[in-house]
Amino acid sequence: MNKNRCGWCVGNDLYETYHDEEWGKPVYDDDTLFEFLMLETFQAGLSWITVLKKRENFRKAFDDFDYKKIANYKADKVEALLQDAGIIRNKLKVNATVTNAQAYMKIQEDYGSFSKYIWDFVDGKPIKNKVGNYKNAPANTPISDAISKDLKKRGFKFVGSTVIYAHMQATGMVNDHETSCFRYDEV
Repeated sequence: MNKNRCGWCVGNDLYETYHDEEWGKPVYDDDTLFEFLMLETFQAGLSWITVLKKRENFRKAFDDFDYKKIANYKADKVEALLQDAGIIRNKLKVNATVTNAQAYMKIQEDYGSFSKYIWDFVDGKPIKNKVGNYKNAPANTPISDAISKDLKKRGFKFVGSTVIYAHMQATGMVNDHETSCFRYDEV
């Protein structure tokens, strides 16, 4: 049986699997939230499929997205990452990942968890939008603007409002599945 999916993923098996199993599903655990935030920062300026294709390479290169380890990366580890053809070798983004891991743990100290911190911006529950066509979904919102501004104030890098809105979509803080998509009511 053919499922009606959001138009952005149709025709690519990797995209469709990601869409069907992950995108827009509310995520409340800190480990997964960090993974998505890290991948979204690497995606800045690129297409999501580029990052998705390299996800397993990122997982291996960045110690399974373990922010506690990443926060302690030294110059030799950063240099090794910059030589790893399996990931996006952008020096600013690699260095930002280390900085962001450190800032991430500071938020956990201050709020008990990153999940509590970020979900408080949407009162702990997903915002259910009514997107008829994915091309009409917003690239950012006043909430993503506020999160971006606050994260930057806390020392995060590569967390512009568009990156943050993509993170909100991916982690289910907003439901931007097309209203005709089979996942719209599921998430």
